[in-house]
Amino acid sequence: MIVALTGAGGFIGTRLVERLRDEGHEARVIPRGGSNVDGADGVVNLAGEPVSQRWNDDVKRRIRDSRIQTTQRVVEAIAKAAKPPRVLVSASAVGYYGSRGDEILEESSAPGEGFLPEVCVAWEREANAAPARVVLPRIGIVLGAGGGMLKSVSPPFRAGLGGKLASGKQWMSWIHVDDLVALILFALTNDKVSGPVNAVSPQPVRNADFTTALGRALRRPTIFPTPAFALRLLFGEMADVILASSRVVPRKIGLEYRYPELNQALTSIFT
Repeated sequence: MIVALTGAGGFIGTRLVERLRDEGHEARVIPRGGSNVDGADGVVNLAGEPVSQRWNDDVKRRIRDSRIQTTQRVVEAIAKAAKPPRVLVSASAVGYYGSRGDEILEESSAPGEGFLPEVCVAWEREANAAPARVVLPRIGIVLGAGGGMLKSVSPPFRAGLGGKLASGKQWMSWIHVDDLVALILFALTNDKVSGPVNAVSPQPVRNADFTTALGRALRRPTIFPTPAFALRLLFGEMADVILASSRVVPRKIGLEYRYPELNQALTSIFT
């Protein structure tokens, strides 16, 4: 199988390229601003400005445009290709659902309100215009060595300065990077999969439980909570994303997860 990828240099993309090549597939990296997908069997669209930074109007514009415009180019390239790919796996995010407290969120749940849900709705709309089978993985917090959330939060935890965020009651929907890569490969190769797919572990956890599990994996105490006002001072509007409660579960496909449970996932990363 020949797979063309945007965002191939990112944390998820590099792992996916390695896995594709290990399994004998050809991975074609689409350079930034490029859109040649002719002759590929499938396309994986992972490009997008990082969300985890302090927002202002310019950053929010880049977050939106990097997703919408890249997806538009990919869809146009699929439509124009002499030998078009049969499938487009285009990333979305659990930000689609917004902050919903204890509500259990499935693929059929309605979008939330606010900036990120609006971006995700528009992002998915662009992808759905592709003349191909379209799969939309709504990706949660990705856990893995050397990247993702753990790259930024591990240093303070290693220093013994980790703790829950605000009340710690908010839900976190996460996935091990290896399981995410497996899900993307499944989406590429299984013709029965289409539409939104919650790319998360079947076991979301509260922030306080995540904090305890990470401290246990690193053998460090977790006694320094971060109050909400401090997060808002540091991150501004983006703090609402950090504090969001997102209890998302995968219902659409029966993927066999290698790391369905958080302690198991963190142990695999830190040992």
